[in-house]
Amino acid sequence: MSPHVLILGGTTEARALAAALSGRPGVRVTTSLAGRVARPGALDGDVRVGGFGGAGGLARWLREEGVDALVDATHPFAESITANAARAATETGVPAVVLRRPGWRPGPGDRWHPVPSLGAAADLLPRLGRRVLLTTGRLGLASFAHLTRLHFVVRSVDPPEPPMPPDTEVLLSRGPFTLPGETALLREHRVDVLVTKDSGGAATAAKLTAARDLGLPVVVVRRPPLPDGVTAVPDVAGVLERLGLD
Repeated sequence: MSPHVLILGGTTEARALAAALSGRPGVRVTTSLAGRVARPGALDGDVRVGGFGGAGGLARWLREEGVDALVDATHPFAESITANAARAATETGVPAVVLRRPGWRPGPGDRWHPVPSLGAAADLLPRLGRRVLLTTGRLGLASFAHLTRLHFVVRSVDPPEPPMPPDTEVLLSRGPFTLPGETALLREHRVDVLVTKDSGGAATAAKLTAARDLGLPVVVVRRPPLPDGVTAVPDVAGVLERLGLD
């Protein structure tokens, strides 16, 4: 029988993995999307949209669909999905691997302020600036809603969900972003502090270089830890090696 690989997707890496697996004869690939992005784009292989109903629902789906391997290639901040995937894999005995792009690392000249959460970022902001570029996605703006004296420029792929700060300007845009474009954005909106999650990858890293060049502080929300006993590989090649398909 053809091996069936389930990818928990939504990232650039998940898309690349689906393409790599679909190109191998006899491999069935299904990518599962949470449905949070309105226009996810075309994907190789089969696609399902929507949640599973927690770890138990995912375990049931793995059994019913005859899944032979599970790849968690979700966003590094999709903490609950990663936890559910780990529990479902343990319950069913399905081999699992986590695909996570490496996180960003500060370099000379960077003025980074690492924090453990969005709430901690909000607590720190008033001491760093008054005009904020917030690039933490469309969810979680409630953590900043009480900051009435700050001006926020919120950039996300889809419209953000309230509650949000009262003085908020929304920019709908999808990466990859360029260094000249990010520099122009920061200058045009007179941004004096940037807030981002440590998503990693090159598509949205230009803002960090632009902030460094302009001498701006950057509040970086650290990634949540992986579940106990779970390790990650950094790229598609690592997944293929783990699955014995390299």
